[in-house]
Amino acid sequence: QVQLVESGGGSVQAGDSLRLSCAGSGVTYNRYCMAWFRQAPGKEREGVADIHTGTGSTQYGDSVKGRFTISQDNGKNTLYLQMNSLKPEDSAMYYCAASKERYYWCNLNADTYSYWGQGTQVTVSS
Repeated sequence: QVQLVESGGGSVQAGDSLRLSCAGSGVTYNRYCMAWFRQAPGKEREGVADIHTGTGSTQYGDSVKGRFTISQDNGKNTLYLQMNSLKPEDSAMYYCAASKERYYWCNLNADTYSYWGQGTQVTVSS
């Protein structure tokens, strides 16, 4: 049984930083994809960043490039999202996701991911 539990969200001011964590259980960290997605009220779910757990290769959505960093700690089975220079438009529910299948490369297509956490809220005020 795969479980993903996010934490670290909160309310901050524009320009501040936050680090989100996603604790995984039942996930084998080798050649799987993990990612962060977000969804704001009335908007479609958006892929934020993904990482290949075997190679460490990462990619980012255009709106967060240069500000957000995805990383992993395989020893702790934890995924992170370091968010710097936060903007009000970053406000959303952030979800951690993991693939069920093994992939050689990852992507920010939500259909790639079978397992999802419950989300953690990030609110950025101007």
